[in-house]
Amino acid sequence: MGQPDFEREPSDPKKPELNPLLKLGLELGPLLVFFFANSRSEWLIEKWPVLGSFGGPIFMATGLFMVATAIALIVSWMLTRTLPIMPLVSGAVVFVFGALTLYLQDDVFIKMKPTIVNSLFGAVLLGGLFFGKSLLGYVFESAFKLDAEGWRKLTLRWGIFFFVLAALNEIIWRNFSTDFWVAFKVWGTMPLTILFTFTQMPLIMRHSVEQKPAE
Repeated sequence: MGQPDFEREPSDPKKPELNPLLKLGLELGPLLVFFFANSRSEWLIEKWPVLGSFGGPIFMATGLFMVATAIALIVSWMLTRTLPIMPLVSGAVVFVFGALTLYLQDDVFIKMKPTIVNSLFGAVLLGGLFFGKSLLGYVFESAFKLDAEGWRKLTLRWGIFFFVLAALNEIIWRNFSTDFWVAFKVWGTMPLTILFTFTQMPLIMRHSVEQKPAE
């Protein structure tokens, strides 16, 4: 059995592709676990008392979030034998900041995780453009086939959007309750991301290219 690879180049014909709904489930699943564990902590502890050893609701949710993230990455690797770059980076930050949250019993670390991840993604995308690389193709190439100008514009917009998400996270966790912040991660950040994605469809349509049939 071969060793796992990092995600292949977007144009690599050998690059395995996941069903879009399955990919969305693997990426959104851990976040839903986090929300459910935080909102239903008393019920979960009543069913499985050992979960009470994590501490308060946010700490139990953090521990289960880490487990769910690890499971999602393992399933993704088992299906594709590759390590998806963005979920892998996000997962690494989850494990580091989640471990600090549990060890120090301080939820500031897990609350800062979205700021760090989104700022990192934004910096990578915009930095890639500075060096002439439209790195967003690694994420969306299986869904869209765009010309070079289209990838550059889309990468620029997503880079800026990631910094907007980072700023929003800072505003929310510093000014509102923990429960509100957790709810915003699921019912605020995700709808905003989906809405932003739809607003980019005119650009995508303008710069779409026909895929050549395989010989």
